[in-house]
Amino acid sequence: MPTRTRRANAAKSTVRSAIEHVFARQKGPMALVVRTIGIGRATVKIGLANLAYNLKRFV
Repeated sequence: MPTRTRRANAAKSTVRSAIEHVFARQKGPMALVVRTIGIGRATVKIGLANLAYNLKRFV
């Protein structure tokens, strides 16, 4: 595998590993399912789930 491709994969996997743990936590124990009408309501629902996740981590 070329060096350039290996570096790109390493950078992507670093971001994925940080993000996917958050989404797994929200979808599992927090039961986050976004079934709303409108992008505004979906944004608010995801924002509140993120806030709850961050508060749990803070405590």
